[in-house]
Amino acid sequence: MKETFADSWEESNGHVVPDPEDLLLSNEARHFERATILYADLTGSTDLVQNYPWSFAGEIYKSYLACAARIVRKRGGEITSYDGDRIMAVFIGDNQRTDAAKCGLQINWAVKNIVNPAMKAQYPNSSYTVGQVVGIDTSEVRKARIGVRGGNDLVWIGRAANHAAKLTECRKDYPTWLTAEAYARLSNSSKYGGSENELMWKEFNWTTMGDRKAYGSKLGVDGRRLKGGGLVLIVAPIDCRLAAS
Repeated sequence: MKETFADSWEESNGHVVPDPEDLLLSNEARHFERATILYADLTGSTDLVQNYPWSFAGEIYKSYLACAARIVRKRGGEITSYDGDRIMAVFIGDNQRTDAAKCGLQINWAVKNIVNPAMKAQYPNSSYTVGQVVGIDTSEVRKARIGVRGGNDLVWIGRAANHAAKLTECRKDYPTWLTAEAYARLSNSSKYGGSENELMWKEFNWTTMGDRKAYGSKLGVDGRRLKGGGLVLIVAPIDCRLAAS
């Protein structure tokens, strides 16, 4: 502990997401001038584990997290951790904000059109509906190795990891959220879509974060149509203090 506070940090520039063995447990960090962090969080988990059979809860967890993970990888993201009912991923490279935003919209579409229909087909009398929220932010970050020998992992240090996680606590009627910094760097292909080429995001004041701007979307993108150019928009069917600006 004394050495952790006393020793200086050694940094190197990062170009790929490191594995734990790539960094030392001492004060060593991998620096990324810009990375985009995505959290995908299953909502209503307390109700799920308290009021439904454990096996049903397990099937919901497995289905949602597997679906989110596959979409993350398809969009070029790196899965960095599974934390209970949520997944954390990082995107690097020139198109990281656009890829992360499309990933969030695709997860929303997949939950509505793949996960929930599969669950309802198996449990037609169940009133349960899978819900989720994705939060995305982008910033300078560093990655360091934490823990002890034989039991350690990597942690992301920087605003993006913290704020992306906080966005998943926001209004659940908007399943995908971006900070203003992430939104400002989106390409038009992840801002607009559908036959009318409509804007897919609504601006809010993030009042719990000093009225910073945040952008929410109710829409979902069918990833099977992305390469064809036309985005298929699905309006998604509870509240942190976010007010429309």
